[in-house]
Amino acid sequence: MRSLLRTLEHATLRDIALVCLADALVGASFGAISVSGGLPLWVPIALSVLVFAGGSQFAAVGVVLSGGGVLAAVATGLVLNARLLPFGFTVADVLDGPWWRRLLGAQLITDETAAFALQQREPRRRRAVFWLCGIALYAVWNVSVLLGAVAGGLIGDTDALGLDAAFPAVLLALVLPSLVDRRTRTAAVAGAVVAVAATPFVPGGLPVLLALVGLLFAGRPGAGVAPEGETPEGEAPHGQACVEETPAPAGRAVRTDPPMKEAVR
Repeated sequence: MRSLLRTLEHATLRDIALVCLADALVGASFGAISVSGGLPLWVPIALSVLVFAGGSQFAAVGVVLSGGGVLAAVATGLVLNARLLPFGFTVADVLDGPWWRRLLGAQLITDETAAFALQQREPRRRRAVFWLCGIALYAVWNVSVLLGAVAGGLIGDTDALGLDAAFPAVLLALVLPSLVDRRTRTAAVAGAVVAVAATPFVPGGLPVLLALVGLLFAGRPGAGVAPEGETPEGEAPHGQACVEETPAPAGRAVRTDPPMKEAVR
C-alpha cells in the first residue's frame, strides 16, 4: 500500500479520498434504507460484500421493498451491472498476474475505479490508482453500509437528506474531464439523449445499456489526421509553403523557395 501511495500524485490521492467520502454517505444511506424498510441487518451487509455495486444494490433492495420477488431483484441488479462488462475490457491491462489476483480485481471494477484508471496513461500508474481506489472504496463502502444499517432507525427519512444525490454527482465529476475531447463529448451527449428518451418506456437499468448507442456517433479518427501540435508526414505547418528540396547541379545554386507571384497565385 505504501508503494502505491508513492506512485500517485497528491491531487489523485485527494480525489480518491473525496470519492470515498461521497460513497460513504451513499453507503450509509443504503444501509439505513434497507433496514428501515424492513429487511434484516444481514441483507445489506451481504449485498455490499458480495455484489459491491451501489446502483445494483439500491435497485435490488428497491424491488424487494416495493413488493417484488427475489428473482426480479436479482435480474434488475444483473441488468444494471451489465454496464461493467465494457469497463472490464478497458482496464484489463491492470489485472495481470495469477487467477486469484484477476478475480479480486474483477470484484473491484466499479465506475469510479475504471474512471480513475482511464485518466492515467502510464501502465504503472494505472495499476496503482486502480488498486488503491478499489481497495479503499471496498473498505469504506462496507463499513459505511454497516454503520448505516445499525443506525437505520435513527436516520429516518434518508430521501429528505438528499444523500442519494451524492452518487451521481461523484460520477459526473469523474466524467467531466473526459468531455474535453470532441469525439468523447459527442458520444456522451448522444448516449444521454437515448437514455433519457428511453427511460419512460423501458424497465429500470435498460436506459443505461441503451446509452451505449452513443458510441456509434463518436466516429473514427480521420486517416492522416495528426495529433494536436504535430504535422502529418509530407505536409508543411500551417502558414508555411511546402517546398521540395531539389539537388542542385554541380557548380550551380538552385533557389528552392517559390517566386512571390507563384506564392500569391
